[in-house]
Amino acid sequence: MKDQILAILEESVAVKERSVRKNMDTLVRAAEAMAGCVTASHKILIFGNGGSAADAQHIAAEFVNRFQIERPPLAAIALTTDTSVITSIGNDYSFDDIFEKQIAAFGQSGDIAWGISTSGNSKNVVKAMETARAKGLFTIGMCGQGGNIESLSDLILTVDSKVTARIQETHIVYGHVLCHLVDRILFPDRF
Repeated sequence: MKDQILAILEESVAVKERSVRKNMDTLVRAAEAMAGCVTASHKILIFGNGGSAADAQHIAAEFVNRFQIERPPLAAIALTTDTSVITSIGNDYSFDDIFEKQIAAFGQSGDIAWGISTSGNSKNVVKAMETARAKGLFTIGMCGQGGNIESLSDLILTVDSKVTARIQETHIVYGHVLCHLVDRILFPDRF
């Protein structure tokens, strides 16, 4: 059992290191885009399914409340949290529409749509990214090794793995890196 634990740990660390190194320039550009977005009184709309839905909520909370420093709240909304909206759209239309309709309702040019999908092919994430692009939002995708959201993303953050758990673990590292970088860009005197 201990060998299995160490093997999982070593694989997780290796995937994170390869992926962060590969995406370093994209992480910087994404942080700059996010800092510019909230500085211009726009918002970051984050969405995904399952574990990615939880990541969207987690990351939105880090922006709205605080990450590691005391600072004013930053405008971020997880589109995964309003069960009445999600279930009414899913019931009246389709589960594929749950994020797209929210982007249509809340998204404005200058906002960022941040779609998370381990496969890169989640239909509801893809539809939301299509609507975001049509509305003039800046799009950031976070996925495994590509997928349909790649072509819909102004910036794409990929993970060098086919294992869902490793992809999700790396996504939260990306989220934390972005929270840290945005804070450093906006509040350099607080570090």
